[in-house]
Amino acid sequence: MNTKSTNEKDSDLRQNEECGCHEHMHRCGCHEHHHEHHNEHGCGCHEHHHEHHGHGSWGVVRIILAAVLLLVAWLIQRQFDFAVWQALLLYLVPYLIVSYDVIGEALEGIVRLEPFNEHLLMTIATAGAFAIGFLPGAEPQFAEGVFVMLFFQVGELFEHYAEDNSRKSIKHLLDLKPKTAQVERDGKTVEVETNDIRVGETVVLLVGDRVPLDGIVIEGESNLNTMALTGESKPQQVEKGSEILSGTVNMTAVIRMQVKKTAEDSTVQKIIDLVENASEKKSRSESFIHRFAKIYTPIVTISALLLAFVPPLFYISYSEALTVWLYRALTFLVVSCPCALVISVPLSFFGGIGGASKKGILIKGASYMDMLADLDAVVFDKTGTLTEGQFAVTAVHPEEIDEKELLHLAAHVERYSTHPIAVALKNAYPEEQDDCQISEVREVAGHGIIAKVNQKEVAVGNKKLIQTLNVEWHDCHLSGTIAHVAINGRYAGHIVISDKIKADAKTAITELKKAGIQTVMFTGDNNEVAGAVAGELGVDDYKSELLPQDKVIELETLAYSAKRLKTVAFVGDGLNDAPVLMRAHVGIAMGGLGSEAAIEAADVVIMDDRPSKVTLAIKISKRTIGIARQNVVFAIVIKTLVLFFAAIGVATMWMAVFADVGVMVLAVLNSMRTLRN
Repeated sequence: MNTKSTNEKDSDLRQNEECGCHEHMHRCGCHEHHHEHHNEHGCGCHEHHHEHHGHGSWGVVRIILAAVLLLVAWLIQRQFDFAVWQALLLYLVPYLIVSYDVIGEALEGIVRLEPFNEHLLMTIATAGAFAIGFLPGAEPQFAEGVFVMLFFQVGELFEHYAEDNSRKSIKHLLDLKPKTAQVERDGKTVEVETNDIRVGETVVLLVGDRVPLDGIVIEGESNLNTMALTGESKPQQVEKGSEILSGTVNMTAVIRMQVKKTAEDSTVQKIIDLVENASEKKSRSESFIHRFAKIYTPIVTISALLLAFVPPLFYISYSEALTVWLYRALTFLVVSCPCALVISVPLSFFGGIGGASKKGILIKGASYMDMLADLDAVVFDKTGTLTEGQFAVTAVHPEEIDEKELLHLAAHVERYSTHPIAVALKNAYPEEQDDCQISEVREVAGHGIIAKVNQKEVAVGNKKLIQTLNVEWHDCHLSGTIAHVAINGRYAGHIVISDKIKADAKTAITELKKAGIQTVMFTGDNNEVAGAVAGELGVDDYKSELLPQDKVIELETLAYSAKRLKTVAFVGDGLNDAPVLMRAHVGIAMGGLGSEAAIEAADVVIMDDRPSKVTLAIKISKRTIGIARQNVVFAIVIKTLVLFFAAIGVATMWMAVFADVGVMVLAVLNSMRTLRN
């Protein structure tokens, strides 16, 4: 349950820039002395975390081992009449196995003069249960002490497995950066490592080559696949004087480019740097129990001390009264143990995460449910997120022949091309493999294709091709890619090819707006296409022609430029979305067709690529948070009442057991409701 203010989130986003260990440091003491560890030990917080808590296979083994030894100790105690100190030794073995790391963290907090955390709270409460057994006339509570610590570790285990421990996806981004390139030197073309290429040198790009550095085309015309950078499936047409960016792929013809930026300043390197650094600025809300312990622990500890030593001052015999009030204070500590909260709150989130997964929504940690329930804005990538991410024929406008014949001829001309536009035309006319005779096929780089179909010369391409043929033509009022068709030198019409909007995209936008959440669309596509899609969907705002670094800047502007800071989610699917997915408060990836890097970078993954699942994830998160809050209120109310009765000496041990274990059981049962999302 996230009670952190937006200002605190903003502060989190701007700190911890020296290493990436903040991702799990809220579960250990690393956040208090993070920079100290970084300076002295090369940032060993990750290792420190696992060393202290051991939530891997050893974590599971020691919980099972401690539980078995606790049962054995309890059975042995029932069979034999042990002295108190003998019973203590019997239970001390499972207790130390399950609690050594918690006690260690409590001691570390004391040494750092920041003692009030959940570890000290659990240590004091369980130590109180052990200490009661040494008071005159009191029943030992050794089993309860071990039992409470066991539940605490189970709660920790639930939370650990619900969190995402691997954030970096650099290895996938490195594929964008070719190691070598063909460079012209001393009149020869030689293979040179990318890092050794100098500004001003000429690079030769063959068909299929990935552009190694940013530059300008000095010879040739071609189409570039920009999917990795912009997320757009539409190729970029380039010619002499066109700027091209590293990370794109040359598709159709050999071109020569002049290098304008070194490897360290190139666009692809900026993307890699963004992904590396974005996770270091990522907000991480503290776990509920840690925030709660900061307030609850000092109150309980000071109250117990006052209860033990102040009331005896008003008695004739201080020593006799001290025994009575010390017993009440220790009972007070046992009752105060937040066992119900320690296990029910993480279990609520764990159940919510499990329930969401049944709906095809993978949420990688409890803190993301906090933020999903508290969103102010959702930013969507366009291609592959709100749209299908594949070109399709959306309109056919013939001039002198019917629609079917226009598609028929265009599909034949494009039969041998793998260009996305060609694929869309062939998909629109699946019968193109008929007995028609196609000959004299020639491709005009960056313009289109001309071929003879049954002895008719058919040209299919952009307006440049039609103008080259001196054919009178006219533009289309619709947005998208326009494929013009000419037959024997006469204009035959045009075909509109564009990316189709997903069926439930508009519903998702409408539901978010009804919930009072701002909707924004980011895209690398041109402003005309972006405006058309944004208008059809009804988003509140949109930004077009954005590169990955531009998306990060625009997201930060959205989140932090307003008077009131906003909690922002970003929804994307491509490799180019990885930096902004990591920078957003909540990164949501479309997992069905999304890139592996985007899925790794995201905090939430929508497995079936449906935008409407974003609203469902928000609803599930809000319901989960509501159930967790119910558990908190219920546990605190019951414990407050029993603590009061313990303070005045009315509370029995049965009441203490109910306030601790009974409330915990009821809270756990309530938490199970989150599984039925």
